Amino acid sequence: MILEHAAIWTDNLEQLKEFYVQYLDGQSGEKYVNPKKSYESYFISFGHGARLELMTRPNLPDNQNDTISLQHKGIIHLAFETATKKEVDEKARLFASNGFEILDGPRTTGDGYYEFVTLDPDKNRIEITTRVQ
Repeated sequence: MILEHAAIWTDNLEQLKEFYVQYLDGQSGEKYVNPKKSYESYFISFGHGARLELMTRPNLPDNQNDTISLQHKGIIHLAFETATKKEVDEKARLFASNGFEILDGPRTTGDGYYEFVTLDPDKNRIEITTRVQ
């Protein structure tokens, strides 16, 4: 088995699509629209591995998870791998210079990664990481 895709509900479909394309080198597919269900989505591909599906429809309830300080059970972050520590550092500078808060790092973790943590425009946690050799 392989993980085919993960999905995020959003009220900001176009903004979130642009974030994953601009900052995480994603390639967006065509927008899918189902007018009968008032549903729209994009699949974002990242060269290899699982895709990300961004979805919207009217009247979505807010998520009660506090992704910054008091995290709750369930899926809590998406991790994107770079090839080198230098690339992690470059991405951290890019995110910070564009106003994205860096929650942690860049740092070497106890389980063998070099990473930093930030938030996408919907405050979903994003890790940019590489394995330490």
